[in-house]
Amino acid sequence: MSASRPRRAAVLVLEGAKPLDVGIPAQVFTTRASMPYEVRVCGAAPGLVTGGDGLSYHVADGLDALAWADIVFVPGYRHPDREDPPGAVVEALVAAHDRGARLAAISTGAFALAATGLLDGRRATTHWHYTRALAARHPRVRVDENVLFVDEGSVLTSAGAASGIDLCLHILRGDLGVAAANHAARRLVAAPYRSGGQAQYVPRSVPEPLGERFAATREWALHRLGEPLTLEALARHAAVSPRTFSRRFVEDTGYTPMQWVLRARLDLARELLERSQLGVEQIAADVGLGTGTNLRLHFQRVLGTTPSEYRRTFARDT
Repeated sequence: MSASRPRRAAVLVLEGAKPLDVGIPAQVFTTRASMPYEVRVCGAAPGLVTGGDGLSYHVADGLDALAWADIVFVPGYRHPDREDPPGAVVEALVAAHDRGARLAAISTGAFALAATGLLDGRRATTHWHYTRALAARHPRVRVDENVLFVDEGSVLTSAGAASGIDLCLHILRGDLGVAAANHAARRLVAAPYRSGGQAQYVPRSVPEPLGERFAATREWALHRLGEPLTLEALARHAAVSPRTFSRRFVEDTGYTPMQWVLRARLDLARELLERSQLGVEQIAADVGLGTGTNLRLHFQRVLGTTPSEYRRTFARDT
């Protein structure tokens, strides 16, 4: 892809498309000075598409937009477990993927991607209400029912509609860096990095009173990443025992407390690499990772790159 042109994003609206699922990628990637994407909302054919929840969409483009796009978003739609999308839609998705476009499903849009066969043998997720239906209809897909999104490189899937925001911010982090993703999150008034499992949204018979308290502790920790943060300190802030805190933290986020702290520190280090001229040693100290050697070790293990390579890729003029 030429570096001189915006990235091209298509939002494919199928019959019964869910309004929030359509709106999330359209708004996140909408063309603006801070967002180098061009967005087209399309359907199986130009014209009126009957949506879900009482709304319809008038789209200017048909499936030709998939041949134009660098990334194709497939929002969720009504009754995805009953029949596959039209053959022409499936063929266009496969053709887009074959020429190098990424395909990203929001919620039950995963069923459309599964119909292409591109999810066979791969991990994928969808809205928790439909995970069993996806596994039954497409048994070769490795359905993970307790994640907010799955990135398999050229095909990506997300859980319920709000998880589409998590997926879109994840894509922005990979395309433009942490600073751009955090800027978009602030514009959306959304959490920049929410990595919990969707099991927390499944109805439970027993109330879970600690959710807000743990969220406050995570926010507290984010403002103290340069300080020592132990399990005991986090549990003390949440006013529970370390054992209770650790167990419930994994349920809420999908990470142990210390894994979460490490990821938060790496995200802060990435933003400093992008937006400042600070050296690696100073950044490591500022984010609580101690030494440049330690920072490099975690960068390679978690991100598969080095701080210097990351800076060359994402650094902005400062």
